[in-house]
Amino acid sequence: MLTIRKSEERGHADHGWLKSHHSFSFADYFDPAHMGWGNLRVINDDLIAPGGGFGTHGHRDMEIVTYVTTGALAHKDSMGNGTTIPPGDVQRMSAGSGVRHSEFNIAPDQATHLFQIWIEPRAKDITPGYEQKSFADAEKRGRLRLIASEDGADGSVTIHADAALYAGLFDGDEAATLPLDPARKAYVHVARGALTVNGEKLQKGDAALLADESRLTLSDGHDAEVLVFDLAP
Repeated sequence: MLTIRKSEERGHADHGWLKSHHSFSFADYFDPAHMGWGNLRVINDDLIAPGGGFGTHGHRDMEIVTYVTTGALAHKDSMGNGTTIPPGDVQRMSAGSGVRHSEFNIAPDQATHLFQIWIEPRAKDITPGYEQKSFADAEKRGRLRLIASEDGADGSVTIHADAALYAGLFDGDEAATLPLDPARKAYVHVARGALTVNGEKLQKGDAALLADESRLTLSDGHDAEVLVFDLAP
């Protein structure tokens, strides 16, 4: 079964410095029909104006993955980390028993576009942790590059959750296939451009929710950037 969620169906918030689209219920956006998919709880599509950002705030018991597509994001946290996240980098923060952090756009003349992703962990109250790795466009060109996984396979960041996250860039004749376990769920989000997913055409901001499927096929990309999740049911 494949269900399409169009971009305009998502929740939306405009705070001036932040324009955000919520694929699942978050903050003031509540839709009981869209509370998550498998153990994927949040995927926020955020555009932060220069100088804007999230002041220090707390999280716990969640695996948080940040994926930046344009601009630059400054991160500081209560674990002592102070880093910059440019496009191509993937940040993993395990909130565990509790962590506080801040995030600000430090690109002086452009908005920073990012996806903040929350995945429910296998266990609660773990020791908080942090990891950041870079994945060049060449690693994602015409293929699905594993960027986050439970065992850190293929140099991906390690998440404490039964899930895997892939990123890919597709244009023209480039295509990729990913075997799926029909007993699990999958989620495909088009971050940019357009892409055909199992025969269905998706545009920027659209998503495909898959269940009882044995294969994912991506093709006919038009300057497409895509995130693909393999999720616990």
